[in-house]
Amino acid sequence: MKKLAKEDINQDVFDLYDDYAHNKISRRQFVEKLSLYAIGGITVSSLLSFMTPNYIDTLLVKPDDERLDSKYITYSSPKGGGTIKGLLTKPEKTKTKLPGVIVVHENRGLNPYIEDVGRRVALDGFISLAPDALCPLGGYPGNDDDGRELQKKRDRNEMLEDFIAAFHFLSNHEHCDGNIGVVGFCFGGWIANMMAVHIPTLKASVPFYGGQPTAEEAAKIKTPLQLHYASLDTRVNEGWDAYQTVLKANNIEYAAHFYPEVNHGFHNNTTPRYDQEAATLAWDRTIAFFKEKLK
Repeated sequence: MKKLAKEDINQDVFDLYDDYAHNKISRRQFVEKLSLYAIGGITVSSLLSFMTPNYIDTLLVKPDDERLDSKYITYSSPKGGGTIKGLLTKPEKTKTKLPGVIVVHENRGLNPYIEDVGRRVALDGFISLAPDALCPLGGYPGNDDDGRELQKKRDRNEMLEDFIAAFHFLSNHEHCDGNIGVVGFCFGGWIANMMAVHIPTLKASVPFYGGQPTAEEAAKIKTPLQLHYASLDTRVNEGWDAYQTVLKANNIEYAAHFYPEVNHGFHNNTTPRYDQEAATLAWDRTIAFFKEKLK
């Protein structure tokens, strides 16, 4: 069996995966359509395996990293899902209060990639909270396919309330100085945009390839935004022009970055959509933005 590399994959396969990951086609349809690209020694099973997230070999910060104090906590979300679990992480030796960052998952719950991102944030001098909006349904089930199915059963506005509640929990935490930002990916990018709509005291919002608010919602934003988009992500990008028009008209502080020739999910280093150069640049910008705004 041929060992696949990213350059072996037709862009149509990435687009198919995006449709599958965002519930536009079923797993059966995804597998059937992959058969069109099983040529030249490439099999359907090898394509499927290659596109599936690899959570074992991709962690950048181990769960037991001695530099960090990382543990699961619960908090109350009375307008959302009730009791929500999240991964709370801070630098291990820090005695002073720190600025906080909410880390918002994609459309599949608190998987190992998002937990890893929470630990990365903490290593840069923040206290991070990565909630799991699947808690009312039992939490992240251990794989993304089932996670997506579970998340489809929850109302996204109720999930938004879960992350707004996370903001208030972290704001009042003994190790947080009350200056809070948010970073979110895909579904989490929409949450990051919407938290900026609903929380005027939010200090910074960083949506990665996130869906945009309505014009009426966007006009309410007081929070500085740093937005990251993938140039090949036509599905999400089609909403950008209208969003930018509202941001400009209302003098809302924002910086938007488009990364050429990369796909939706380019920051997620567990799948072949990952682009190291774009992800590194976007993350450097994110951390610098938080260090500037969370004062």
